[in-house]
Amino acid sequence: MSSETSTIGDPFADPIAEVTRTEPITETTLIVGRNATLTLGTDSLIVLDEGFAKERGFRCCDLLPSNSKNTRPIPFHNVLWANISEPGLTIWFAQQTSKDFVQPTFISYSVEKTNSLAARTWISKLLDRSYSKSQRQKRIKVLINPFGGKGNAQKLYSRDIEPIFTAAQSVIDVERTQYRGHAVEIAENLDIEAYDVVACCSGDGLPHEIFNGLGNRKDARKALSKVAIVQLPCGTGNAMSWNLNGTNSPSLAALYVVKGIRTPLDLVSITQTNRRFLSFLSQSVGIVAESDLATEHLRWMGENRFTYGILVRLLRKTVYPCDLAVKVTVEDKQTIRQHYRQELDNRELVSSRRAQLAATESANNGLPPLKFGTVGDELPEGWELVPYDTLGNFYAGNMAWMAANANFFPAALPNDGNIDLVCIDGHISRITALKSIAAVESGAFYDMEHVSYRKVEGFRIIPRDQKNGYISIDGEKVPFEPFQAEIHRGLGTVLSKSGHIYEAPGV
Repeated sequence: MSSETSTIGDPFADPIAEVTRTEPITETTLIVGRNATLTLGTDSLIVLDEGFAKERGFRCCDLLPSNSKNTRPIPFHNVLWANISEPGLTIWFAQQTSKDFVQPTFISYSVEKTNSLAARTWISKLLDRSYSKSQRQKRIKVLINPFGGKGNAQKLYSRDIEPIFTAAQSVIDVERTQYRGHAVEIAENLDIEAYDVVACCSGDGLPHEIFNGLGNRKDARKALSKVAIVQLPCGTGNAMSWNLNGTNSPSLAALYVVKGIRTPLDLVSITQTNRRFLSFLSQSVGIVAESDLATEHLRWMGENRFTYGILVRLLRKTVYPCDLAVKVTVEDKQTIRQHYRQELDNRELVSSRRAQLAATESANNGLPPLKFGTVGDELPEGWELVPYDTLGNFYAGNMAWMAANANFFPAALPNDGNIDLVCIDGHISRITALKSIAAVESGAFYDMEHVSYRKVEGFRIIPRDQKNGYISIDGEKVPFEPFQAEIHRGLGTVLSKSGHIYEAPGV
């Protein structure tokens, strides 16, 4: 096991340590040098510098327009750090050089000694506005999967991610996973008091392992509540980053992790034979599972292999006979839409829920007991096993996007205590099936008449033919045999842009 540590030295020491938090701040504009001022605007730092007019090609950020040749705005969201030292005042920020790439850069100005206290006070307010509800100087355990995706994770981390973390004064501890299941072992032995975040430079596989490693601990609930799990998209499937950050860009994802807001995440217990493990993303049987797991030999096609796999099976009109029992909470699509919009508009509710969950999950004990038992137990009271002779697709999701432009679960929410379940009959016409694929990208999938969409607390599925088939849990292959799922509201913790919803378009 190899590890390395990266931090920034004294030149970027926290200015807040030298400023009393209760000191009144009345000024929003700081004079720096003879011909420049720094002003705290509504959502940006406004830099007015007479020297800009002389610098051809100067570009601060392409997020907001400049009102004059002498003025440049830096959105607070892009401000990474600021400090004052002997040479003067330095502000680090993420400069957007293209639509999908940011890189750290800085501006520096001299500050008169007589103005140093005012400058420190001004810096304190700048960082308050720049980080708002997000924690500063996060302590990040970075895990790099050197084998995932196309094997570029190390390169992407060094080039796109580490510079952002370093400029933001994050404390970084880097480790490379060496084999499948290694991240589980790391999480099982992690000092949860030493880290705020575990950041996975990988696809969706490492987050799955980390959630399960923390879930295996004797203090599972405390560990899952305390340590936020995030993904820095470096793999083939990057659904976690799409949902929480709205991007597949490693550098943008790094910025969103730096500025990310702690968010409770529902996790799902899966029981199969005598095993119990956690799922954070999805559970599937049928076309989606087979199109994912049976196309491993086509990884050279990238994400196109999923589309290819689905098309082949749709044209064959493949069916997956099974027996299914479901604990439904909301069945009507219009009611689901109302449920989603109520959660969407009520930030106060989610904020209050976050505090409640933190209080209830701080106990030093393992995973919550199973409300509905295991797959080997008798069916829970009120559950009925229903035969599905022509099931084409069984897809349960805890997040909205399953891949880029694949918004299968537009009503999914991070912590509403529900699994979103989609079922489609395998005997629909080929034309309808092809239209369904296009509808996932266009956003019309949810309203299609043949798409059964329900919110559920749990389910049990029993495949009929238990010799040939695929079951995918978070994109990972598990034995093709009966399993049961049960939701645990807000058991896990992630970082998200909003703090309460996914970035995918909702219903």
